[in-house]
Amino acid sequence: MSNPVLDASAILALLNQEAGAEMVATFVAEGAAVSAVNLAEVVAKLGEAGLPEEAIETALASLGLEIVDFDVDLAYRAARLRPTTQHLGLSLGDRACLALAQARKQPVVTADRSWATVPIGVPIQPIR
Repeated sequence: MSNPVLDASAILALLNQEAGAEMVATFVAEGAAVSAVNLAEVVAKLGEAGLPEEAIETALASLGLEIVDFDVDLAYRAARLRPTTQHLGLSLGDRACLALAQARKQPVVTADRSWATVPIGVPIQPIR
């Protein structure tokens, strides 16, 4: 798998050493990207868990992820995914991740198994 796009759930699994963390670590080592929207989700979740801001920044910086701005093209792509993902209850963050993978023609790595049924034209790799 080359240059996969990581969902917030995959990054959190890695940082929290949950099931699938080893798989995510491999993808990170090979080079991975994350939407700035998903990065915000990760930062929020870690903050809610009580991690200090400095510790969050250090942990995320150590991963060396490519952080991709959520621009106009990705906004439109994410919006166009709503009709095909609404039945799954996917959030804007979920669709931002899928839109980035679709735009880059790269696989998506997620802890959410329900994404496997989303027809976006790129592989979706559940980590558990």
